[in-house]
Amino acid sequence: MSEDPRSLVYRLLNNVRKVIVGKDEAIQLALIALLCKGHVLIEDVPGVGKTTLAGALAKSLDCSFSRIQFTPDIMPSDITGFTIPNIKTGEMEYKPGAVVTQVLLADEINRTSPKTQSSLMEVMEEGQVTVDGTTYKLPQPFMVLATQNPIDFVGTYPLPEAQMDRFFLRISIGYPSIEEEIDVLGRYTSQNSPMESLMPVCSAQEVINMQSQVGAVYSSLEVRGYVASLAAASRRHKSLTLGVSPRGAIALLRASQALAVLNGRDYVLPDDVRAMAPAVLCHRFILSPEAKMKGISPNQILSDILSSVAVPQGKA
Repeated sequence: MSEDPRSLVYRLLNNVRKVIVGKDEAIQLALIALLCKGHVLIEDVPGVGKTTLAGALAKSLDCSFSRIQFTPDIMPSDITGFTIPNIKTGEMEYKPGAVVTQVLLADEINRTSPKTQSSLMEVMEEGQVTVDGTTYKLPQPFMVLATQNPIDFVGTYPLPEAQMDRFFLRISIGYPSIEEEIDVLGRYTSQNSPMESLMPVCSAQEVINMQSQVGAVYSSLEVRGYVASLAAASRRHKSLTLGVSPRGAIALLRASQALAVLNGRDYVLPDDVRAMAPAVLCHRFILSPEAKMKGISPNQILSDILSSVAVPQGKA
């Protein structure tokens, strides 16, 4: 019998807590994405722990790990790999890129060109990479943890809309409180960083087992209708030129299933949907020029959408 996903998630949560202080919500969101076979975009100002969070989660999993430090000179072949002739056999031989791994840390992804960013699209959607007409499957589980600075920072390129849609959810960490920062200073003033002593607490097979259990969580027709209605409302909203895609609606329902699991239920509530909507939907909104001029935020638009769509009554 498989271990309860909740116990595995809390085991991972407690391990990451050894490095990240006071950011349980951000850690839990990353773990929900892991449960749902999703990819995570961690967006915030420099120095608040984006890379540390991604690295701590990666080290907590007994999986292969690769890191790409994105810079303007990174080429698509550095990510996907390339083929070269084998001198001995005369045949073309594939040399895997950094993406052929189970956990990929794409650090500062928006500091490279859109062409290079786009090389991750097939990888994130289909779990495979195609080089010179040959397709190679990636090992499972597979997860991309990407970090980026806000797009108005110098030297950044906005991610293409199609790629933003492939991120299951977006996380913002934020600054710590004074008490939390004192704790951080205490941990990092010793000779060894907490990251150095972090050990895996979850195997690849345990992750796969967790992921299979999320899909078994029941969602009623009313809950599915609620998700679809939220997506439709976003497409009609006057402040958006592009609302939520069907991929985004699926992600919202999957995230709600994972949250139900963490709350000890085998069915989804509308409250699960509402709780997961900000992390899953807001980065998918494309604001109209008028909304940008007025300084309207995606969170304000989401709040408007949530208030305009009736919440189904009943258990599930």
